[in-house]
Amino acid sequence: MTDERVPASGTVHWIGAGLSTGSGLVMLCDTAERVRLWHRTQDRAAGALDRLGLTGRAEPRAYTLPALTAELTPGDVVVSMLPAPEHAGLLAACVAGNAHFACSSYVSEAVLDQVRAATRAGLVVLTEAGLDPGIDHLFAHSLVARARAAIGESDPASYHFTSYCGGVPAVPNDFRYRFSWAPAGVLNALRTPARYIEDGEERVAERPWEATRPHTVGGETFEVYPNRDSVPFIAQYELPPAWTPRTFVRGTARLEGWLRAWTAVFEELRAGDDARIGALAAELARRYPTTAADRDRVVLAVRLDVRGAAGRTWSGGHLLDLEGDEQESAMARCVSRPLAVGVRHVLDGSLPPGLSRAAGTAARSGEWLDELTDAGIPFTRP
Repeated sequence: MTDERVPASGTVHWIGAGLSTGSGLVMLCDTAERVRLWHRTQDRAAGALDRLGLTGRAEPRAYTLPALTAELTPGDVVVSMLPAPEHAGLLAACVAGNAHFACSSYVSEAVLDQVRAATRAGLVVLTEAGLDPGIDHLFAHSLVARARAAIGESDPASYHFTSYCGGVPAVPNDFRYRFSWAPAGVLNALRTPARYIEDGEERVAERPWEATRPHTVGGETFEVYPNRDSVPFIAQYELPPAWTPRTFVRGTARLEGWLRAWTAVFEELRAGDDARIGALAAELARRYPTTAADRDRVVLAVRLDVRGAAGRTWSGGHLLDLEGDEQESAMARCVSRPLAVGVRHVLDGSLPPGLSRAAGTAARSGEWLDELTDAGIPFTRP
C-alpha cells in the first residue's frame, strides 16, 4: 500500500448516459478541466450532451473498453454509470491506466479484488456515492454521530435504525409504480433474500416482499420491505458495540397499495421460472414505463432512535422527498449530483488512495451534506 496518491489530471470520463445521468454531469463540467461522455455511439453521446445543455462543454465518445483505455492518461477519473457487473473490468482498466474510479453502485467481491491493486498504485476507488447507496450513508453517519454525542458510546443502550428509499410515481397509477430502470433488475432484487434485525433478532426474508409493512413518513403511509443484507452496515455506520440493535433495517419504500397491486407479479416470482420472469420483465416494461410526460418522485427516510441508561434518549431523522421536473428526473438528480460531489473530492485530492464508500466518517458526511444542499438536493435535518 502507498500513501502517495496519483495526482488528478483534471480529466473526467463519464461512462454511460442512461436514466441516472443528470445534472451531476453539468456540475463536473463546471469543475473539471475536460469532460468526455462515453455512450453506445458518438451520436447518442452528443444527443445526451445536447439534452443537458452541454454541447461544446464536453466531448462525445463511442464507448468500448479498448477505445476508453486508449484515451486514459494517469490521474484521469473514470465515472461508471454502467451496470454493476461491468465495474470490475472497468476498474481493472483504470488500474492498468493509472486512473481513479468512481461509481454509485454497491461494492462487489470482484471490485474488491481490484481495489487492492488500486490502493497499492495510489488510486482512489469511490463507490456507493449515489442515492441508495450514497445519500443514505451520509444521513446514517450524520445521525449516528449526533446520537453518540448525546448518549455516549461506552454505556449500554438500545436503538432502532431504519433506512428506506424508493423511486415512485409522483402521480400514483393503478400499478403503484413505473419502471425507471430495468424491470429485470427490479424483479431479481425481489428474489434476493434480505437479512435484517427486528425485535432484537436477526431475521432473513427469503421473499422480501413478504416482510412488507406500513411505514409513516411525514404523515404519509408507505409500504416498506427489507432489501439485501442490512447487518454489515452496523459496523460501516460505526454504531457503538456497547449499543444493542432492536431494529436495524435498510430497505425499499413503495406507495401504499403496492403490495396488492403486484399480487400477480409475486405469484410469478414464487414460481421462480427464469424464462417466465424474463418475459414478465419485458411485459411490465411495455405496460408501465416512465415516459417523458411522467414525473417521478424520490423518497429517502433514515431514522435513528436510541435509549440509553438513566432514561436518556435521542431521536433524529433525515428526510429527502423530491419530485422530478421538465428538466430532470428526481432519480437522475439524486444519483448524479452526489456522485459529482464525490468526484470533485477526487479531483481536489481530498480523498485518500483506496476504497471510499461515499463519505465514510461523520465529519466528511457533514461536509458532503452541506455540499448537496448547495447542489440543489434539499432535505430535512434533525
